[in-house]
Amino acid sequence: MKKLEVKNISKSFDGKAVLRDVSLELESGEIVSLLGVSGGGKTTLFNVISGLLAPDSGRVFLDGKDITESPGHIGYMLQKDLLLPFRTIEDNVSLPLTLRGTKKKEARAAVSPYFAEFGLEGTQKKFPSQLSGGMRQRAALLRTYMFSGDACLLDEPFSALDTLTKSAMHGWYLDVMEKIKLSTLFITHDIDEAILLSDRIYILSGSPGEIKGEIVIKEAKPRRDDFSLTPEFLEYKKIIMNLL
Repeated sequence: MKKLEVKNISKSFDGKAVLRDVSLELESGEIVSLLGVSGGGKTTLFNVISGLLAPDSGRVFLDGKDITESPGHIGYMLQKDLLLPFRTIEDNVSLPLTLRGTKKKEARAAVSPYFAEFGLEGTQKKFPSQLSGGMRQRAALLRTYMFSGDACLLDEPFSALDTLTKSAMHGWYLDVMEKIKLSTLFITHDIDEAILLSDRIYILSGSPGEIKGEIVIKEAKPRRDDFSLTPEFLEYKKIIMNLL
């Protein structure tokens, strides 16, 4: 079932084309990466999908409903965790609920069961400054999940993490996504990350940005520990580098 459909999106700024005729799809429960070099229009596309920007042409559909230029329908997590430093983790995570009018006590109760599932048990009363970068990203992802429920956009959420933390987060992320069945469109410029995490990869390249190809990753999830050392992994990488 198609969760998200992006159809023929074009966007220009001050007469300069940034995106041209971009179309992509996200199925329910999929992790799909949008891969390309910096400055290629990926974040602009996400701003259009989320309703923060109006496209020059094209439409965006969520569960078959036209959400073009209509923010608030799909969760959007930026590169930085943007947790509020003066709020506890439980109040940061429950923020989408309180903004909708839920009382604070009820909102805390609603998010409480997810702390263990997201590996955040024991952090409820802590503040963001007391957590590591990886734990803050977990909290930010949980907050995004509480906003959307079943579909979200992630804009390079692990790019600020060191190599070892990022590797651990990849394993955790795949495990959590399998449990909660969150349909995710994921921006990255890291080829290895895209191959390791994705069901499918769209290559966005050129100026203006266009979809240059789609790669289906056939390796079953969870991915085996040595997948990145296999000939299959290297073949995917060669195909992507040629498209870029």
